[in-house]
Amino acid sequence: MSYYSKLFFKRTKKALLISTILASFIPFLVNSAKALEFQWNANDGYKRLRWYQRTAEKNYRNKIFLFFTPKDRKTGLLSLNIKFPNKYKSIKQKNITFCKAKMGAYTSRSKCIEEISSDIVLNKETQRLEIYPISPVPSDEDTYAVVLKINNPQKSGLYQFHSFGTSSGPIPVSSYIGSWTITIDP
Repeated sequence: MSYYSKLFFKRTKKALLISTILASFIPFLVNSAKALEFQWNANDGYKRLRWYQRTAEKNYRNKIFLFFTPKDRKTGLLSLNIKFPNKYKSIKQKNITFCKAKMGAYTSRSKCIEEISSDIVLNKETQRLEIYPISPVPSDEDTYAVVLKINNPQKSGLYQFHSFGTSSGPIPVSSYIGSWTITIDP
């Protein structure tokens, strides 16, 4: 082998090595925008909750899971109160369920395991959704979810859902649980 062919192979090998290392840092996720969450008035009182949606396209039919994980619930809950954005006009009471859920991962999907019987009150004037389970939601190791089957808004952007809960202690106290920031793509 000549000097120039050895030099060519060395440079090619270095270029391949460097390009594979750099390519490993590029996220290849389809919807990688969920990795970054933006908060307008960031303060210590804000708590981000987990969520999952089937599609992020505007004007599409969507199924959104709003999760309550065990670390989100310090005590049992007598009731849940969710404030939704005014752009979600297609929310209907018959398309809302409260269930014990399994959070999806890379190889599995998010789904309801068992539906929790509850009274659901939807007030579109105040943009509030109130859920009253028949028996209080325990503070155990199970994950619970509010599942919304709705149409996405016509405008893309970030939409926040805020949740409040009434504790099931000796003195029921309503407190802030956290917020979900849903992303709708353009």
